[in-house]
Amino acid sequence: MSVTIQELEGLRATVDRVAYMPHLEAPADKPFPFVYFITIRNDSEETVTIKGRKWVVTDATGDVVVVEGDGVVGKFPRLTMGDSFSYNSYHVIGSDSVAEGSFIGVTDEGRAVLVRIPRFEMKAPGAS
Repeated sequence: MSVTIQELEGLRATVDRVAYMPHLEAPADKPFPFVYFITIRNDSEETVTIKGRKWVVTDATGDVVVVEGDGVVGKFPRLTMGDSFSYNSYHVIGSDSVAEGSFIGVTDEGRAVLVRIPRFEMKAPGAS
């Protein structure tokens, strides 16, 4: 049995800010930490619980890292009409990179929905 996941009109994610944070811990092969601030807003008439997320991060060399997981920063926000959920998290990169993805949710009626995370850039300091 396959499950069809469709976008829900009125459910949106925005990238509010992306900031290089050199003071955060990062591994030697990916020494550039970036914090991103995201808001998920539900302007649909359906109540949605966010159950997971999927990120795709592509660096300047074309290497792709896919990150999937349950919830959003350890939470499963339930958004009724007009509600929003804001959070921040981070990616570490080794070269200029772009990130995009989606949040997966379920309506109170049990329908699987998604909301796309707009693509954003992370520019490694000193890289061209």
